[in-house]
Amino acid sequence: MRSQSIFKRTELKYLLSASQAAALKKAIGPYMRLDEHGNTTISNVYYDTPDQRLARSSLQKPIYKEKLRMRSYCVASSEDMVFVELKKKFDGIVYKRRVSMSKDQGEQYLMGLCPAPEPCQITREIDYFLSCFPAIRPAMFISYDREAYFGKTDEGLRITFDANILFRDHDISLGKAPGGSRLLESGQVLMEIKASDAMPLWLAHILSANSIRRIAFSKYGYACLAKDKREIIRKYA
Repeated sequence: MRSQSIFKRTELKYLLSASQAAALKKAIGPYMRLDEHGNTTISNVYYDTPDQRLARSSLQKPIYKEKLRMRSYCVASSEDMVFVELKKKFDGIVYKRRVSMSKDQGEQYLMGLCPAPEPCQITREIDYFLSCFPAIRPAMFISYDREAYFGKTDEGLRITFDANILFRDHDISLGKAPGGSRLLESGQVLMEIKASDAMPLWLAHILSANSIRRIAFSKYGYACLAKDKREIIRKYA
């Protein structure tokens, strides 16, 4: 296990058109810098119970919710390192714990076939989560192309733009290439503002000037409902 991470922050989401996304990227230029990795394709495997208990809970917008996923930044081979992430949200604050291990280790660990390769506080929290949902299994594959920016003077401020969000409920493995059905309308972009402190005033002004409004949006939750992508945007955006 090569890395452990703990995050505590607010995460605000906004659904943008392609022109709005272009305008926002230009406006934040004086304050934000592009992540050193540039544009990346992120693949995720979300875990849930057979009756999609976690997805249904997320869509009800409770004061507390949690989800479990495995994430990779490439099509992962058996020994490639991936992130196992436990994400909790309470009263508007997101708490994320993640550890890295090989793809095969992560798959076997989350299916209860072996213990965590290197136990730590984070894996103990994941162990407890797994004990609460013994029937948990891989439920959805979601991928997207991400462009990420960090604050030039505040690295705790991060803005991401996710496009080409795809989902599928088959071939649910980080060893498979991205692909599936589109979650958003063509050209739409999901922007997320992630901050450990309050949103800076300059950013609030930019959002207001461009008539950008916050929405409630869960990629996994809405993917589970995505019989028709237009219905998702009409009903929940």
